[in-house]
Amino acid sequence: MKDLFGKALLDYQNNNYTVDLMTSTNISDEDELPLPYLFRDYKAMPKLEQQALNLAKGKILDVGCGSGSHSLYLQSKGLSVKAIDVSAGAVAVSKARGVITIEEKALLDETDTFDTILLLMNGTGIFQTLDQVSTYLLHLKSLLNKGGQILIDSSDIKYMYLDEDGGFWQDMNANYYGELDYFLSYKGEKEAAMKWLYLDYKLLLDACTAIDLKCEMLAEGEHYDYLAKLSI
Repeated sequence: MKDLFGKALLDYQNNNYTVDLMTSTNISDEDELPLPYLFRDYKAMPKLEQQALNLAKGKILDVGCGSGSHSLYLQSKGLSVKAIDVSAGAVAVSKARGVITIEEKALLDETDTFDTILLLMNGTGIFQTLDQVSTYLLHLKSLLNKGGQILIDSSDIKYMYLDEDGGFWQDMNANYYGELDYFLSYKGEKEAAMKWLYLDYKLLLDACTAIDLKCEMLAEGEHYDYLAKLSI
């Protein structure tokens, strides 16, 4: 991995902002991901993110922390937060911005336990593919303290497969429609493609039920997105 995401964050943090990240998927054209948006404060966050942060309590794990915006807000409220990200650049930026406890680490390598685990900005994306959902959920369950909660968001992207008449045109021999190939480029460089999962709420509920995790829909957004709470 070239860590183009981390390089872009470092450029912005070091006042070298000239261009934005470019993203695309196997079902969508290239689009800009503005770097300032990745450094947004609480007031500029979507309502679902704000709601998740307001519900966070106790000892918190911020998974895929990026530039550290969520962790910084929670720290400002006096909460205990540990942030993790697989991007070395993101970790460096988060440290520079003041995140106190942070590690370059994959979720499946985390072993500590927490009262709140946050997976935001399409938190199910980290699961990558449908057949790995139970692996990740079981691991997340193992990281919860008694009475703990997992706050996770995602979107049902079935709408992207609807034709003008409202018909669903996906190839039924293909994988689940929420499994995407995600492409990222920055300053003329291309990152290796990665798998990214958008999981509809019913499938998340079914996967949680199968491993004895409670799953509750907390809120729905304006763009087919939702916030869910998982608990033991």
